[in-house]
Amino acid sequence: WYQRRVRGAMNWFTILLLSETLFHVLGNELVTCTSVVKLQNIQRGVRLHSHEVKYGSGSGQQSVTGVPDGDDANSYWVIMSAGDKQCMRGESIACGGTIRLRHLTTHKHLHSHLFAAPMTGSHQEVSAFGEGGQGDSGDNWVVVCSTDVWLQSSPVRLRHALTNKYLTVSGATFGRPIQGQFEITAHSSISDASLWKPTESVMFQPNSEQGFDHDDL
Repeated sequence: WYQRRVRGAMNWFTILLLSETLFHVLGNELVTCTSVVKLQNIQRGVRLHSHEVKYGSGSGQQSVTGVPDGDDANSYWVIMSAGDKQCMRGESIACGGTIRLRHLTTHKHLHSHLFAAPMTGSHQEVSAFGEGGQGDSGDNWVVVCSTDVWLQSSPVRLRHALTNKYLTVSGATFGRPIQGQFEITAHSSISDASLWKPTESVMFQPNSEQGFDHDDL
């Protein structure tokens, strides 16, 4: 009887320990609301980037490009809720949920519309848009992933909510004044060029006593 009780207690202890471990693993894996991230393209390895350089054609809005340099501060984006919806700091991002990405240094949102991309005319232009953190419905992107919530280890696609085109690296590169930076577009095709994962980040975690956890910022 005593040995059965001990084995039963040990089994419960093992289950509790595994549950606690699983909670921490999943907690540290979550991509969450208000976190600051760099997004790296799976195919090209470049990070989603913007800066105070406007397109010379199309909308004339602030350009969005892809850069290989992991140290560039202009590649940070803040994950925000879409439109009037509010999300709590550290709240997980559901697959199928709609978000906005606000450029950390210029406070403009990742945006798309029906303008043709500057170099790949069959693709849509992607720009950074808005003033003072304000934008419009062209700033909304749907998180497409295969799990229930967005995890750091699972690449996702970002589908433009209005036009159903995916955030993509076209493969074309710019000349001056942004020599060698990659063209970022929105396109209907699904490939590794439209897969993204978070890299350097300040990731706010739910139920964290310190409010956030960070990685390589």
